[in-house]
Amino acid sequence: MGPLDALWHLGNLFAVPLGLGLLSAALAKLLWRRELAAVTWRRLATPACAVCALVVLAGLVAFGRDGKMATYAAMVAACALTLWWRGFGPGRR
Repeated sequence: MGPLDALWHLGNLFAVPLGLGLLSAALAKLLWRRELAAVTWRRLATPACAVCALVVLAGLVAFGRDGKMATYAAMVAACALTLWWRGFGPGRR
């Protein structure tokens, strides 16, 4: 595998966590507009993307390959928990 192929593999590995983090933060800001008015979109999206990327890496280590449904389920749960923490929980400050 060449360096360009490795770059594409890494990009595809982190595309789903990045998309989920960005999209879920935008939807949270849209659905809970009044409640999340004081919280910026970037403050929600950054930790959501980071947690999703960590879950994908943990799933890759645990299962030996990416793309397992258990990894995606854990990523969705971790993203929701992170958004709650940053938007409504103690991490809001």
